[in-house]
Amino acid sequence: MTLQTQLRRRQATDGANLPAELSPLLRRLYSARGIKGSQELERGVKGLLGYQQLDGIDAAVELLQKALRDRLRIMVVGDFDADGATSTALTVLSLRSMGCSEIKYLVPNRFEDGYGLSPEVVEQAAARGAELILTVDNGISSHAGVDLAHEKGIQVLVTDHHLPGDTLPAAEAIINPNLHGCEFPSKSLAGVGVAFYLMLALRAALNKSGWFEEQGLTAPNLAEWLDLVALGTVADVVPLDANNRILVIRV
Repeated sequence: MTLQTQLRRRQATDGANLPAELSPLLRRLYSARGIKGSQELERGVKGLLGYQQLDGIDAAVELLQKALRDRLRIMVVGDFDADGATSTALTVLSLRSMGCSEIKYLVPNRFEDGYGLSPEVVEQAAARGAELILTVDNGISSHAGVDLAHEKGIQVLVTDHHLPGDTLPAAEAIINPNLHGCEFPSKSLAGVGVAFYLMLALRAALNKSGWFEEQGLTAPNLAEWLDLVALGTVADVVPLDANNRILVIRV
């Protein structure tokens, strides 16, 4: 079998909006890679896209805020791969640091339980007393699992990055940058990146509501777990666009 080389062509840019202090070589290299302005070279956290552009983020934050105040038992349902594992760890650690004491996690066995939030996984979560299921890196196609959860009186919050189908599960809230019509500019977030954005939004809302003060807590520095975000992002082999590069380079 003969392998054929394919040239990948990009639209040429003149680099006029790049920083003047860059050397001619760097200007040419950046321009050749489609980088048009200095904002695309920003590698600090202030260069991250805002979570406000993620569809469903407000509903998800409201759901989690109420769960924390009502002391609901939250079950984080992850996946067995690196993205799923880091998403699970990040979410559990972050929620605990925000005062959530009623939290457990479940990583399904794909060979026994199927992929994602399957009915089998919901049965396990229900047996462990879950009142709210939070999926990370899965759930966007888990119609049957979400329906069964509702039959058992369990709320569902889906966070995922995989492409959705024609219909969405009837979860209380869904966050996925690849939802049809979602205006979040980066479609390349890994599951752990989506989870990180949810935690950023939740921390901001809890801070604004005075939750941390009420609980005698210090608002967590979520950058403490950017190593998990970087690991999951790189391991899932998602494109390192400008936003993902910021998430990865901060480690």
